[in-house]
Amino acid sequence: MRLPFLAFAFVAQGFGQVASAQQLVGNVNGGGGPIAKSTVTLWAAGEAAPIKLSEASTGDDGAFRFQFDTQRAGGGVLYLTARGGEPKIGGSRGANPAIALMATLGTTAPKEVTINELTTVASVWTGAQFLKGEALSGHALGLKIASGNVPNLVDLTTGGLGPVIQDPLNSTQTTSLAVLNTIGDLLAGCITRVQTDACERLFEASTPPGGPAPTDTLTAAGAIALHPWNQPAKLFALLDHFYPARQGPGSRAAPFRPYLLFAPGTWTIALRYAGGGLNGLGGIGIDGDGNAWAANNQMAGSQSTMFGGIGGTLSELAPNGRPISPMTTGYTGGGVDFPGWGLTIAGDGKVWVTSIEGKTISVFDKTGKPLSPSTGYNLNGQLGGMQGINTTPDGDVWALDSSKSQIVHLPKGDPAQARILCRTVDDKPVDGTCQVKGPFHVAFDLQGRVLVSNANSNTVTRFPANDPGKAEQLKVGYSPHAIAIDSQGNAWVANTLGEPSIREKLDLLRAKMRSALESRLVPGGGGDETVEKFIALVRIIEEFPGGSVSMIRPDGTQAPGSPFDGGASISGPWGITIDGNDHVWVANGFGKTLTELCGVRTETCPPGFKTGDPISPPKTGYAGKGMQFLTGVVVDPAGNVWAANNIDLMDEVCLTKTPDETLSTRCGGNAFVVFFGLAKPVRTPVVGSQVRRW
Repeated sequence: MRLPFLAFAFVAQGFGQVASAQQLVGNVNGGGGPIAKSTVTLWAAGEAAPIKLSEASTGDDGAFRFQFDTQRAGGGVLYLTARGGEPKIGGSRGANPAIALMATLGTTAPKEVTINELTTVASVWTGAQFLKGEALSGHALGLKIASGNVPNLVDLTTGGLGPVIQDPLNSTQTTSLAVLNTIGDLLAGCITRVQTDACERLFEASTPPGGPAPTDTLTAAGAIALHPWNQPAKLFALLDHFYPARQGPGSRAAPFRPYLLFAPGTWTIALRYAGGGLNGLGGIGIDGDGNAWAANNQMAGSQSTMFGGIGGTLSELAPNGRPISPMTTGYTGGGVDFPGWGLTIAGDGKVWVTSIEGKTISVFDKTGKPLSPSTGYNLNGQLGGMQGINTTPDGDVWALDSSKSQIVHLPKGDPAQARILCRTVDDKPVDGTCQVKGPFHVAFDLQGRVLVSNANSNTVTRFPANDPGKAEQLKVGYSPHAIAIDSQGNAWVANTLGEPSIREKLDLLRAKMRSALESRLVPGGGGDETVEKFIALVRIIEEFPGGSVSMIRPDGTQAPGSPFDGGASISGPWGITIDGNDHVWVANGFGKTLTELCGVRTETCPPGFKTGDPISPPKTGYAGKGMQFLTGVVVDPAGNVWAANNIDLMDEVCLTKTPDETLSTRCGGNAFVVFFGLAKPVRTPVVGSQVRRW
């Protein structure tokens, strides 16, 4: 007897084994119309090669329908591919073998789905690091994060735009929506063969450096996603070739609008994620579930400047940008008060954060519950304005007192055993040779040594963790901030001011620091002093823009060519991180851009690149997408690059004690900017990273 074709049917197999069959229906479209006779395949993606679950062909209306066994999917991420077929838009030109489309569904399939150019772009960009041709595979967390972001970009049921890319924060303030549509238009041009040479031109323009030319629209999209910096103007020129403007830029017969009017610097797609109390993001990190955490300088909605406010909080967002922490206040308590750049996530999932104004160290559990007392850990008032903090694999916590120039060590994270190190009395170090000057960030190399950046100097202090008295001073650029350790044990240092070769730069810095600190502040005062130092830094960079990144080898020497300036794209760098290819990612605070540098494993870089060369565009880096003053950058398990917006309006609000009332809530940057699929995720643990490794 034939079974009815229901959404869920149960078929007995063998001795009591039961398999669940689910029905899936949908359409394959190209250029805004159906594609007939296209082969649609449903796959389940996991660590190994994807498993084919079912297959069908589309009818003349582009529709398809099939059943699949949900148990065979094994909890993997489901995705659809559509190959070949006859587009109904563009005339009767027969089958087009260059058609290849995709839609990533997640671990649960919807009842109905549309596969088209936009679902392809959304699926390829979010899953770029796991996609080879039509084969999607990778670790479970990364695939889950990738598929979870697809609905933010596209509506899988209709094939139209998703809700987040259309929200006011993204649609009117970034170019991502227009980029998504423009790439969709270019794919559609090939699919419908809007020009006889459309596919040939698309494949030639999207050919990656040193690689083969794509042969279908899916591999073309993949090549663009992985090499967004490659020939952007050449690819953009195809828009005019495919859809000539009859009366002006707004009259193109392109299927997806709005499209770009000008050639982009890169073909990156990014979304701004806000909420959960995000405001004035300082220190950031990614936890073991892929959730993003941020220490907020200010409270969302408050009238705040760098001189004061209600006090910051802690925020947590899911990998798809959904706020987990309370919308306005975020997580509070535990002694948090104006947290700065100090945030780290320990191996046990605890979140450690430092406060500038509160002069405290605080700790929260993975649910956002404070574990430290309401006053935080302040070591009986011995701490000043706190900044960087990090944890070792064995649970030790190291934190930096920027205003008092000292280091705090909590063995096993126990505040009862806390000790203060590397203090200076009468300009002489107390602990042997260990001396720090405005310490900002702390990291640990592969030999277990502690590295501390001295923001008030041009040095990094390095010493054995068990013997701070044997410290050495390693020269870098001026005002070093973040430090990241690559897989070979090299330390990469973001120098906010760059090279101290210009005498005027140093003289101006001394003058501004002297006027700010000596005339108005008590030395070692904490929060106010930290703010004044920041303002002095702002003024010096305004006068002498620049910045650099130094690479310190394990033997303490700088690598050839170091420091690097990213092809002049590095400006006031603040944060830095290393991806799974050992590429170096730099958050340019004053440049409001990201720079990607080729790292030590040059075989992972474009052909002919050497260590320190910029992969992102010289001069500009990765720009736009709603980025403001950036303080941090991290890579999540799907290869998404998260950048932290710290300041929205600088001089108009943040550096004014009593700003204009209409701007008074605009000091703090209010979002993460997330670039999809841009970096290689890290799987192997690396000692001393601010970012959790997968």
